[in-house]
Amino acid sequence: MTTARYDTLRVIRNEAGFATLILNRPDRNNTLSNELRGEMVAACAELEADPDVRVLILTGAGRAFTAGMDLDEWRTSDKLAAGAYENDPVAALQSFSGPVIGAINGIAVTGGLEIALACDLLVASTQARFADTHAQVGLLPGWGGSVRMARLIGLNRAKELALTGRFLGAEEALAWGLVNHLVPPEQLMAKAESIAQQMAAAVPETLKAYKRLLDDESALPLVDALALERRASLDNNSSVSGEAIDARVAAMVAARKRVKEQAGR
Repeated sequence: MTTARYDTLRVIRNEAGFATLILNRPDRNNTLSNELRGEMVAACAELEADPDVRVLILTGAGRAFTAGMDLDEWRTSDKLAAGAYENDPVAALQSFSGPVIGAINGIAVTGGLEIALACDLLVASTQARFADTHAQVGLLPGWGGSVRMARLIGLNRAKELALTGRFLGAEEALAWGLVNHLVPPEQLMAKAESIAQQMAAAVPETLKAYKRLLDDESALPLVDALALERRASLDNNSSVSGEAIDARVAAMVAARKRVKEQAGR
């Protein structure tokens, strides 16, 4: 498959079934210019169309994950909110049907925090810091950040973060449940890639279906979520043969044995 060339992003494919999307404006702390957001929309669509890419890692080049919107464009643009509602980067990530792992290498501020919150899970460097400064500059989030933040860390903590604008350090972010894993900077990508490789080893269509099921259930009351799971289970599991399960179990055991052997070298 032909890979498009981008000016503000880098895309690296791994033969294990995942790709890494790197926000690549390190001299500007990977701020979200309209060009970058447009390329992000295009890149996510390209990766979604590639059957060899089942998991996506998102990270930033240099010292920042992303510092949010490009304020230079905000000052000079005649578009509503500097075109913030065009080329929506969160919608771009959601257009990728497989899991999205955020590898947070540095600051994730305001719009950058919204993008981090749109990932399915976060691996953070000990140098990562998170902040929501919308209120401090007179803005309100528009990419779903307020909703996802409250659901992920709880309403009271979300209010503290949103209304003070303070930075949340990496260890506190782990304690609050904002991030799944915290590692030294030099181990960040290895940890994210290890998780991506484990996910990419799942049955491709089931990987996407299970992610979709979890997302759909999270928006429902308990009784409705249980009913949705039962319907999905009946639809899916009735078409899976015992022979297929046996073959997949054997492949899973063999893969784990190889990983263990490699780790012991």
